[in-house]
Amino acid sequence: MAKKKQHRQQQSATPATLAAARAGVGFATHSYEHDPAVASYGEEAARAMGLPPEQVFKTLVADVDGQLTVAVVPVSASLDLKALAAAVGGKRATMADPALAERTTGYVRGGISPLGQRKALPTVLDASAQERRTVCVSAGRRGLEIELSPADLAGLTGATTAFIARA
Repeated sequence: MAKKKQHRQQQSATPATLAAARAGVGFATHSYEHDPAVASYGEEAARAMGLPPEQVFKTLVADVDGQLTVAVVPVSASLDLKALAAAVGGKRATMADPALAERTTGYVRGGISPLGQRKALPTVLDASAQERRTVCVSAGRRGLEIELSPADLAGLTGATTAFIARA
């Protein structure tokens, strides 16, 4: 029995969960069977966990004036690129090339976590997260989410908070 439990813990260990554990913050992980045919990874996660989409956040990588920047917004919303640029003191933001985002963060698309990235990037967390006791973000792999407080998420990522999402 102990081996099965240990094996399960090892399977859920990712750079994101290891970063949260090392920091000593409280968190929970949620795993679900990912369907490769699904178009929206975030909506799939919310549905699979039975959580409102406003509590599940997606991690997007944008290019703001030549600097890769992470945006964390609810899966029920889209990223407002102008608001993101303004939040980091930039002028123009575009979505980053997916291959560059993967190489830089160390994660695959649909599994990019704001935590434990290969290279720490400036991060902006949508201010709506502060309305929640906990939020879920990718734990670094499709089909695995980490749930933690918005304050802990911001602290672990060094995120600034701003309204960067639009309905």
